[in-house]
Amino acid sequence: MRPAAGVAAALTCALALAGCGGSDDTDSPGTGPSAQQQQGELVIWADDKRSAALQPFAEKFGRENGVTVKVQAISKDQQTTFVTASQQGSGPDVMVGAHDWIGNLVQNGAVDPVQLSADQTAGLNPNALKAVTFNGQTYGVPYAMENLALIRNTDLAPKAPATIEELVAEAGKAKTPEKLCLQVGQNGDAYHLYPLYSSAGGYLFGTSADGDYDPKDLGVGRPESVAAFKKIATLGEKGSGALKRSITPENSIATFTSKKCAFLVSGPWAITDVKKANIKYDISAVPGFQGGQPARPFLGVQTFYVASKGKNKALAQEFVTNYVTTPELAVALYQAEPRPPALTAAFDQVKGKDADLEKFVAAGKDGRPLPAVPEMAAIWDPFGKAEAAVVGGADPATTITAAGRTIAAAIK
Repeated sequence: MRPAAGVAAALTCALALAGCGGSDDTDSPGTGPSAQQQQGELVIWADDKRSAALQPFAEKFGRENGVTVKVQAISKDQQTTFVTASQQGSGPDVMVGAHDWIGNLVQNGAVDPVQLSADQTAGLNPNALKAVTFNGQTYGVPYAMENLALIRNTDLAPKAPATIEELVAEAGKAKTPEKLCLQVGQNGDAYHLYPLYSSAGGYLFGTSADGDYDPKDLGVGRPESVAAFKKIATLGEKGSGALKRSITPENSIATFTSKKCAFLVSGPWAITDVKKANIKYDISAVPGFQGGQPARPFLGVQTFYVASKGKNKALAQEFVTNYVTTPELAVALYQAEPRPPALTAAFDQVKGKDADLEKFVAAGKDGRPLPAVPEMAAIWDPFGKAEAAVVGGADPATTITAAGRTIAAAIK
C-alpha cells in the first residue's frame, strides 16, 4: 500500500484534450509542460517483475522532473487492491495491470482516459490499442500483448496438428501419460478453454455494429454454447481424455516440461520454464475442431493506467504517455518477462533475437480482445465450473444451460 506521506506541491499543468504529454516533442520524455522541475511525488504500482524493470526509468523520470518516484510491488489481488485503495484515497498515481480491468475500473471511477498524440497511437499495435479502448475513449497505454498458443515438444510431436482431432491422434502415437496439457482443474478455466469453445461455435458476448462487446447478448446457455460443450465433452475424461481435471493451473506447465505430454496450451509466460527444461519446442496456433471455426484465443494486453484519484495526475499522464511509449522502456519490460511489445518500434527491435514473438502473434491472429466489460466478471466462475463438470462427464446441455441462467441472473 502507498505510504501516508502527502504530495509536496500541486502541479500547474492543466490536462486539456491534448494532455500534458501532447507537445510536439513526444519522442523526448521529460520535456512536456508537466516536467518543469515540479516538486512532488509520483507513486507507481506494478507486480514484482515489472517493478524491478521500471525502477531505473522511474529514477530517471524523477531526476528529470524534480520529483520523487516510488515504484511499489503489489503481488496479489492487484485489481481489487487498487480499487479499494482508490476509494480510500490511498492509491497510486499510476497502476500497471491487465486491459480487461478497464470496465470495472471505469465503473468504479478509478482511472482517467489517457491523452495520446496521433503519432503515439500510430506507433502502437492496433489490436492492443483497441483492447484499451472503452466507450470510445482510450483508458490506458498498452505495452505488451499475450495470447494462448500451442507449444509442442518437437521430439515427441514433430508436426503441428491442424485440428484438435489430429492432436489427439498424434498424442496417442507419442505414448505420453497425458494427451494435452490444457489446464482445467476442479473449477475449470474459461480463458484456456475459450479457443476450443469458440472453434465449436460458442461465444460469450455478441458484438454491436461497431465491434464492441454487447453484454445484452449473452451466448452462454444459448444453443451455440450447448453444441460447443457437446464437442468439448468428447475431449473429456469419458471421451478421448485430452481434457482432464487433474491438469491444473499449478501443474500444466510442469507436466509438459517433464515430458509427460507432447502438447501444452499456454502463453509466453510458459517459455522460460520450457527453455530451462531444455525442451525442443515450437509454437503454433491452438488447433480447432475439424470442420469448425478457427480456434480464437483471447488477446490480453498489459497496460499502464492513470489513477483518477491520484495526487499527481499531470505527472502520471506525462509518465504514461511520454515514457511508456519509448522503445527503451518497452524493451526493458520485455526483457523482464518476454511478451510481444505493443509498441511497434520495440517489437521490431526485439523480434530478430526472439523468434517466439512472431509465432505467438501469428497464433493470435484470429483472436479477440478479452472482454473488458464489467459483466465479464459474472462469467468466469459459472462457466469454469460448467467446464470442469462436463470434462468430468456431466451432461453438456443441462450443465451449460444452468450456467447461462446463473450468469444472466448476475448480470441483471
